[in-house]
This record gives sequence, C-alpha cells and structure tokens, in this order.
Amino acid sequence: MKFVFDAGVIVYAGSGVHRKYLFLKNASGWLDTPKGHMEKGEHAEEAALRETWEETGIKARPDPFFRDSVEYWYAENGERTKKQVTFFIAEVASDTKIKISDEHISYQWLDYGSSMKMLSFKDQKELIARVDAYIDKLEAMQKLNREYGELPSNQKAWTLSRRFVAGEGPLNAKVMFIGQAPGRQEDEQGRPFIGISGKLLDRLIGLAGLSRKGVYITSVVQFFPPKNRLPTEEEVDMTKKLLLRQIEIVNPKLIVLLGSLAAKTLVNVDKVTADHGKLLNVKGRRYFVVLHPAAAVRLKKFVPMMESDFKKLKDIL
Repeated sequence: MKFVFDAGVIVYAGSGVHRKYLFLKNASGWLDTPKGHMEKGEHAEEAALRETWEETGIKARPDPFFRDSVEYWYAENGERTKKQVTFFIAEVASDTKIKISDEHISYQWLDYGSSMKMLSFKDQKELIARVDAYIDKLEAMQKLNREYGELPSNQKAWTLSRRFVAGEGPLNAKVMFIGQAPGRQEDEQGRPFIGISGKLLDRLIGLAGLSRKGVYITSVVQFFPPKNRLPTEEEVDMTKKLLLRQIEIVNPKLIVLLGSLAAKTLVNVDKVTADHGKLLNVKGRRYFVVLHPAAAVRLKKFVPMMESDFKKLKDIL
C-alpha cells in the first residue's frame, strides 16, 4: 500500500451570485482544480501555491484560515494507493489572466450550479459545496466587520478606541472563544489576544487539544477601552447584537466564555470564580465558562484552576 500527498488551491473570483470557480480540463476531459504532488520538504501550502503558479500562472494569496482535505484510493501500477489532497482557497480579480500548463488543454470559470453539474466525482462536488458555504460566511463576516468598524463614526458619544479589532480564525471553527475587549497591544496591532494574556490562552488552548489556528477568537466589545477599563453596560448593549451575528455566522458547536463580562453578557453568569468549568446549554447553544486569562496573569494562583478547566474542555470536546 502506498500513500501520496497532494495540495492545491481552489481559485475563485467575484462574490455572491456572481462568484465563479476556476477549473482546468485535462486530456481525458475531466475538470479539476489546480493541484499537484508535494515535493520533499514542502509544506502543503508551499506545494499548493507552487502548483497553482505552474498550472495557471496565478500567484495565489490563500485565505489564512481555510483548509480542507479529500482522501481517496486508486490503483497505480497494480499497487493500491491512498491519496490525500489538502486544499486552500484564494480570491483573484475577475480579469486575472490564466496561463495553463502543458498538462491541461483548457480552463473554465464556473458558477456553483454549473460546477455541480459538470464535475465528475462526488468528492469534488462535496468539496466545492463546503468551499462555497465557507465563502458565504467569509463575505457575511466581511460585511459585518465593516459595519462594526464604522460604529465610532455613527455614535454621538464614543469613548473607546476608534481602531476596530475583528475576530480571528476559521469561520467553520467548531469552538469559539469570547473575551472581554482588546487590550493595548491588540489595539495597536489589530488582532485579538496577542499580548501576555494571549500567550497564556494559546498554551491553554493546546491543553484542550486544539490549536489557535483551528478556533475562532473574538471579544464582547471589539474596541479597546481606555486604561483597559471594563466596558460599560451601554457599550456592551451597543455591540452585543453584532457579537450575536458573529456567533450566527461562525455557528460553532461550543463557545468558551473567557471571564465575567462574556459570561454575564451571554449566559447571565455573575461569578465566574464560582461557575468556572461548567458546561451550560442556553437557547440551543453550548457554553463553557472559564476565567479570563488576564486573571491568571495577575494572580498566579488561578493558573492551575484554568489548566484544569481546559483539560476538562478537552474531555468535553
């Protein structure tokens, strides 16, 4: 038995009903996406970008969080072979020039409906279906983030920072982490949980058997409160509906609430020190309550408690 590893990029252009995917046609008449063998020493993304360049002339810029794979068996020289193909996605301009390689005879841009009719294999169709659903989420989140980022301009009284710190992670993540609000470092760099508390959170996420790249991380309020103060009730009320829309877009199977503000806002828990480590079901969603990592940064006595809760989270997952 032989194992083969390939990687490729699903290239698309346009949005909504105008979205189309790039397919290459080989001599047998099959349609496929740009992909090929991973060479020795290559990571999947490196191989995917190289193959896309060689087969289409496109220097793809893949989405930083999407990653999918397809596995299938076939016979090669009488030997049973299992192939795993890792896929990324990349958007290009609709007028991008395509320069196909000698191993293909033509290319086509197809919308989702046409793809489902013209693709030959079930796993191809299922992959494009997952990709199309993901890009729908991506476009919905981009729209929401634009709306969220415009809040300072639409409010008469605004005392938070004017730099919006969007959530981060794959939009098909099964686990979502929600904190309080960005800190100063997050405000400066525009990314959630990258300071000292973020480093602790990364380690705790690992204890749960997860990786930071595999989860979605955001905050109740996504603007830095001056002097790192607690967001006011008015600020939470102003942003809560946008947070709920974020949750709907990602639609995780489990939401981890980091600290009292997130717990109070979403499940009406007042004392996290009393209710930490609890799994709650509220309005059809599952929530897991833990202390905010900043609490463990300030008071080291909370570190063992948080480590225990995240190990419990691993068992729950």
